[in-house]
Amino acid sequence: MAQMKWYNEPSTWNKQAEIVYVNTGAKTDFWQKTHYNFIRDNGNFYYQEVKGNFTIEVKVIGQYQALYDQAGLMIRENENTWLKCGIEFVEGVQNVSAVVTRDYSDWSIVPLSQPPVALWMRVQRRSETVEVQYSLDGKYYQMLRLAYLTHAETLQAGLMCASPQGEGFSVVFEGFKITQI
Repeated sequence: MAQMKWYNEPSTWNKQAEIVYVNTGAKTDFWQKTHYNFIRDNGNFYYQEVKGNFTIEVKVIGQYQALYDQAGLMIRENENTWLKCGIEFVEGVQNVSAVVTRDYSDWSIVPLSQPPVALWMRVQRRSETVEVQYSLDGKYYQMLRLAYLTHAETLQAGLMCASPQGEGFSVVFEGFKITQI
């Protein structure tokens, strides 16, 4: 796998074999303008550059605590064009979440009636399109979102986590991989 690097490196993290442990930074997020009229680009993002079409996937286990605590995958061209997806913690409920940003952020969620021990996320990029899928068992995936993102050839792809309102929380990413398609 290509060399990974941080955008907004958290103060506490480590990698052991195929597992990445992170404590998110306090008051961190990725968001552009919509609804709240603010811009945030200080979330934690551990990524590599990928060209062309690919699939990115990971298993996420988070100790979500504060409103909007989030962890999952991100595909990014720049601060104005990106997708983040995973779990987002809202009013005590874990939600499968996707935000697509093209100058303005949008947000879609599916509330999970039972908090899962882990969530598996997978995003497939085909040309300008991204398809977000999730699984509660790592075997059976369902689509959450299909969206237009960008025609850019090279994107950053990797692990995203943030704690917009809280002081940070611990998250474990397992089995992260990127496959060219």
